[in-house]
Amino acid sequence: MSISTFRAFKNRNYRLFFTGQSISQIGTWMQRTAVSWVVYDITQSAVMLGLTVFASQFPSFLFSLFGGIAADRYNRYKVLLITQTASMLQAILLAILIYAGHKVVWEILALSVLLGIINAFDMPARQPMVHEMVTDKADLPNALALNSSMVNMARLLGPALSGIVLQKFGAGVCFSLNALSFVAVITSLLLMKLPPYVRNTVKKKAVSELAEGFAYLKSTPAISIIMIMLTFTSLLVLPYNTLLPVFAKKIFHGDAATFGYINSFIGLGAISGSIFLASLKPGTDLKIVLLGNTIVFGISLLFFSHITYFPLAMAFAVLSGFGMMSQTTIIMTIIQVNADKNMRGRVMSYVALAYFGMLPLGSLLVGSVSKFAGAPNTVLCEGIIALIIAAVFSGYLRKDKMAKKNEEQLEEDEELIMEKI
Repeated sequence: MSISTFRAFKNRNYRLFFTGQSISQIGTWMQRTAVSWVVYDITQSAVMLGLTVFASQFPSFLFSLFGGIAADRYNRYKVLLITQTASMLQAILLAILIYAGHKVVWEILALSVLLGIINAFDMPARQPMVHEMVTDKADLPNALALNSSMVNMARLLGPALSGIVLQKFGAGVCFSLNALSFVAVITSLLLMKLPPYVRNTVKKKAVSELAEGFAYLKSTPAISIIMIMLTFTSLLVLPYNTLLPVFAKKIFHGDAATFGYINSFIGLGAISGSIFLASLKPGTDLKIVLLGNTIVFGISLLFFSHITYFPLAMAFAVLSGFGMMSQTTIIMTIIQVNADKNMRGRVMSYVALAYFGMLPLGSLLVGSVSKFAGAPNTVLCEGIIALIIAAVFSGYLRKDKMAKKNEEQLEEDEELIMEKI
């Protein structure tokens, strides 16, 4: 690891953003882990686990396009302040619910729906804002990779802390700590010095703006094909983590702490992958890296699914985290580097549509299938599907590399001809 791995930190606004988000993301993962465990502890149902994920993410699918319009039409900084404050209030309501002794699943699902709506407006505003925080655009891929490392570090620490807190203090403390963590990100936003906001004077109907975004995607295959890959992966592979509480309790005969450890090992792999990406040299073909990580992801799920010895299973959990991380970081990097400035919000809303739309549907599917096939066989199938997706998209992902090789070969041939002349 070199100094260049952290070159985006030379930007003051990005340092503030990274620090605030790091604390907030740990709280977010603590809450996410606690919600899944509380629901499974009450219902003992994999189907209800799928429904919980569905409740928290499907609203993001329904409202993400409007979130993209808001991100392109209004001041993203103010949108982000609103969504972060709303997320803090949601965590407070969840904590009050638990402290009051109302462990009723439908109330938890209702608050999950609320969070999903908030996230629909948060993601399209938050992701493009990185452009405004980084003055040297050559540092953008590094900033996005560091963003991923921050999220995955939180995925490493959050579930582990959540497992311990759940065992010793209960879910209410997890939700309270998450609410407190939003103070850090809101403070970091208030301390930023961003360029003056320039209002978009062109007024268009929301339907027209959505149509423009879709037409832009159709005319930009460098983005749309990657997004199709994300759609299939989100529907058929990424929902494997819906079944992790089942593995913790039934396969490994553990408790809430065991569930936290599994998530943390996956987070360890993910942050290793993030650091690997941040250390890549400028000009590296990210599509080839994406292909390789997808293959690693599929193979690791094949082994993780049927290994009952916990330490060995965690080794493959680490590998699955390493492979899975590319599905967000590399895709986000490719899309943001290629997207036009005035289209980034809407493009990110379509990314949210592909992710938040397919993942909850996939979670419902995985929960239902596991009821009949069992959790291990379901995860095994997801590993096989990941390899199939890698095979289907390998031609496109390798196209740029082949084109580059052909170009280099052509240059060599031209030099050889000139030498002979």
